[in-house]
Amino acid sequence: MLLRLSRPRILALCALPVLALFGTAAFAPLPFTLAQPGTTADVLGDDQGKPVITIKGAPTRATDGELRMTTIVATGPEADVGIGDVVDSWFRTDRAVMPRDSVYPTGGSEKEIEQHNLQDMEESQDVAVDAALKYLGKAPGSVDITLHLADVGGPSAGLFFSLGIIDKLAGDGSGGDLTGGRTVAGTGTIEANGAVGAVGGVSLKTQAARRDGATVFLVPRAECKEAKAEQPKGLRLIPVTTLKNAVSSLKALEQGNKVPSC
Repeated sequence: MLLRLSRPRILALCALPVLALFGTAAFAPLPFTLAQPGTTADVLGDDQGKPVITIKGAPTRATDGELRMTTIVATGPEADVGIGDVVDSWFRTDRAVMPRDSVYPTGGSEKEIEQHNLQDMEESQDVAVDAALKYLGKAPGSVDITLHLADVGGPSAGLFFSLGIIDKLAGDGSGGDLTGGRTVAGTGTIEANGAVGAVGGVSLKTQAARRDGATVFLVPRAECKEAKAEQPKGLRLIPVTTLKNAVSSLKALEQGNKVPSC
């Protein structure tokens, strides 16, 4: 026997599976990671009582200003993220909802991912040294350079390690500082040939940078749009693609010349 239902009743019946789905989602963990602005560190200064950059075998110069690498803080790969957390973060400028596999692409346990990130940081430091020495026209191994930055993983500080080495060894090449006495922050991976690569969480890193006093932020050019989306007031964005043009832009900024912008 066929049963004829009124339209309101049909809609009500159709809504039941949807409501059940939302009810389940409200309690089920979702495949997302929540991120927020993290710490920043001046690569020209100290970290936990030790210089971030130690150079032996070549004269170094006293530096003024700061070169701050930036980070984000994200929920762990095994953290339960519910729909309430996602909705709350979605409408906040100081939070980001990111697919978990975009933050932790390697899989594995939290300990394994931590080890992987630390390995990435160590490799990034080695490459940053090579890139800086190549920029300065020095052969690898001609100077003994040690980098120290505790509790930070991943390769996104590479550009700023290279800039810090250059500032300590040569400054702007004319007796001044690369920073011009400013607090300059930024992010970006580095290749041995000086190429700067994109990273994640740029819109959160700009907020961390401004919070910690930066007025200039170096951003991989490919991520200008993301950086501008939540650009803090008083923070100037300068796009970079190579170590060479990062240095050139900082010099131009100090000399009052034209500087690229996002």
